[in-house]
Amino acid sequence: MSSTSNDIADSVCRALDTYFRDLDGEKPNALYAMVIKNVEKPMLEFVLKQAGGNQTLCAEMLGINRNTLRRKLSEHELL
Repeated sequence: MSSTSNDIADSVCRALDTYFRDLDGEKPNALYAMVIKNVEKPMLEFVLKQAGGNQTLCAEMLGINRNTLRRKLSEHELL
C-alpha cells in the first residue's frame, strides 16, 4: 500500500474514532452509507477538477466506467 493510501486510511480511521467517541452512548446507524457519502462526493469533485471537467478522463483516473461516473455525479448532484 502506498503512503497516500495509508494517509487516506489513517484519515478515515481518525474520523471514525471521533464519530464513535461523540456518539455518547448512542448506537451507530447506517455507518457504511455515512462514510461513503462523506468520502465519495469530495473525491468526485476533486478528481473531476483535476481532469479539467473531462468526465472520460475523470472516470479513467478513478478506474470506473464513464456511465458509473455519470450516475455517481448525478446522485451527488454534481451534474
